Amino acid sequence: MCTVGQVVHTLPGCESVYGVTSIGDEVYVLREKEIDQVEVYDVINYHLQRCLNVPNIPDLKDITSCEHYRCVYIGDGGGKCIHRLDVQGAFTQWDVNDEPWGLSVNAAHNVLVTCTFVCKIKEFSSHGDLLRELTLPGDARRPWHVIQTRNGEFIVCHGSAADAVHRVCKISTDGRDIVQSHGGQPNSDIGQYGVPAHLAVDNNEFVFVADMLNQRVTLLTPTLDYMRQVVSSDDLKWYPRRLCLDIHRRRLYVVVSGRVVVVSV
Repeated sequence: MCTVGQVVHTLPGCESVYGVTSIGDEVYVLREKEIDQVEVYDVINYHLQRCLNVPNIPDLKDITSCEHYRCVYIGDGGGKCIHRLDVQGAFTQWDVNDEPWGLSVNAAHNVLVTCTFVCKIKEFSSHGDLLRELTLPGDARRPWHVIQTRNGEFIVCHGSAADAVHRVCKISTDGRDIVQSHGGQPNSDIGQYGVPAHLAVDNNEFVFVADMLNQRVTLLTPTLDYMRQVVSSDDLKWYPRRLCLDIHRRRLYVVVSGRVVVVSV
């Protein structure tokens, strides 16, 4: 599988970064700016290619992408909506009716929206049709990000600084049962987390976890057993908040405050 990650590049830092994703040969970085919030870089030299503007977005949360539809989705907490932006800059949006937090795209090319404060997953089509809504089990409090596996189960990271349990869970396809889990009481020991904030999953369903308060990225097996630390606090020097994995190039993008750290895995 993968070895311990090696930092190969850091995208320039300035305004806060709220997410990173990739489509083809480009990396999309979501920054806190009044205009041109999405910066597009090439994946070879990481030179800025262009910027895309998202009008009237007061509260950025996350960004994800869809290779099939060639577009990115941006969560807007203040507007309780999702903004859809294609690679040429065409813009639409739809309501979520709850505050969105983490975003991902499943194998059916639908958008999964993690609604943290109501403990729900909402699945939308690419054009905003609500397909289903799942309420997570009661002990999966404060879910931050959800990724769906090929067999339809959900991998969820949950737990805020005030919560007694910080875990990564695998949840059944109907959202009712926790099938497997990793973590427990918040701590810095191996096998524990301090706010597991975001996930990335490779094509073999190994799971990368942004362990925010412990300033590291952890790797789990497909059955959520601990494998190793991929990126350490010495590499990051701040709190990792978002992840994106370029499976083809084996590059893990880690959002750390105003920077994006590029790690070879």
